[in-house]
Amino acid sequence: MNNEELKEVVKGKYSEIAIQSKEQNESSCCGATGCCSGIDYTIFSENYDKLEGYNPDADLGLGCGIPTEFAQIKAGDTVIDLGSGAGNDCFVARAIVGEKGKVIGVDFTQAMIYKARENVEKLGFNNVEFRFGDIEKLPVTANKADVIISNCVLNLVPDKEKAFSEIFRVLKPDGHLSVSDVVLKGNLPEKIIGAGEMYAGCVSGAIQLEEYLAIIKKVGLNGIIVQKEKQVVIPDEIMLEYLSPSELTEFNESGAGIFSITVYAEKPNCNTPGCC
Repeated sequence: MNNEELKEVVKGKYSEIAIQSKEQNESSCCGATGCCSGIDYTIFSENYDKLEGYNPDADLGLGCGIPTEFAQIKAGDTVIDLGSGAGNDCFVARAIVGEKGKVIGVDFTQAMIYKARENVEKLGFNNVEFRFGDIEKLPVTANKADVIISNCVLNLVPDKEKAFSEIFRVLKPDGHLSVSDVVLKGNLPEKIIGAGEMYAGCVSGAIQLEEYLAIIKKVGLNGIIVQKEKQVVIPDEIMLEYLSPSELTEFNESGAGIFSITVYAEKPNCNTPGCC
């Protein structure tokens, strides 16, 4: 599939997920369809229950980390969440920035935008907004954000260098990002890479950890730190929908792995002598 076809697959899957609850996603094998022939979208998710600002209506169990945990968000900051879904991380960020801060969520699935706007309307927040838009061309002016967060979304973007270039543009000088995402160590089988369901499930769109960090550096961000890393194991019964038993054994013995990471990086202040 080309980039636009991949985006349509993602839009379709996440539009279906948007109309379900977290409980429905967790009780079905593949989240969006209720069948057992695809990736479980909740395999990667973390528990938000005890976080200030957590709103169960906004939690669809789709993340692979808690980016706000390490994001160094301060009261009064402007925070942008890329791939904001139903608003889960936005509402947690809002609890930190307070009344004087601002949170902007961006998502390219219209059904998610509708759901997020319903949630913010119920909560009555006037400093949280949700914008429809593509991460490769953000609907945000330059030098806007103190902090950018994202949770298990950038792996879904076909042109990751373009996405990180947009992050650089939108961050204020001295601003920073803290993003949770899925990366690889070693190679996935070709049958997994070619599966649209596995792409939408945050697996086959993932790239090598070293390549991921190199892209962040290439666009001009520095101070790059992997704040958290954990291996994610896809159940054999899901992998066997795409691989034969012998192919699965070969993959399991290859040493390759799928990992969720949370990464920090900073935009330099080019007004500082010798900075750029």
